[in-house]
Amino acid sequence: MADAPTSRLVTRLALRFGVGAGLACGLWMLGLQLTGNNGFGPKQVLAQLLVPLAALTSEWVLRKKLQPEKPGLRRSLGVGLLTVLIAAVISASSVLTLAYGVGEPALARNRAEVKEIVMAQQRENPKVMRSEQEIRLQLQNVDNLTAKDLATSNFAVVLLFGLVLALPGGIFFRE
Repeated sequence: MADAPTSRLVTRLALRFGVGAGLACGLWMLGLQLTGNNGFGPKQVLAQLLVPLAALTSEWVLRKKLQPEKPGLRRSLGVGLLTVLIAAVISASSVLTLAYGVGEPALARNRAEVKEIVMAQQRENPKVMRSEQEIRLQLQNVDNLTAKDLATSNFAVVLLFGLVLALPGGIFFRE
């Protein structure tokens, strides 16, 4: 029975920090779009870096709230991982919502920017030899990017960024 209040605390902290970080990601992308920047482009990474910090903060706050008791590995990792998962879902949902809201012209602009980046990378890195077919296939994949692809990519990136610090942070804050 004593574990029920702790699980509620873990859930409450994960919701608070995960929703906050996810909304920050979504608002950042919206702000980029409203200021004439590409809301789906590389600049969204600046907000995605908040997710690992939110995970660490939720783990630290859990540790502080449970003192003098130690949270243990399961609870510490749990709050961090749940925070990251919630933030990733909200961020990816924001990408999907923004993509449908701004429409095809913004997605076409994003595809053009991605194509430009891919071609620049191919020019700048002559050591990597690619066949003409590989280059054509990569550019074709860029041409076929959809809102769903962008959301899936965003989810994966936010999840990975978050796990980079949530896992070691959970181990550190378990004591």
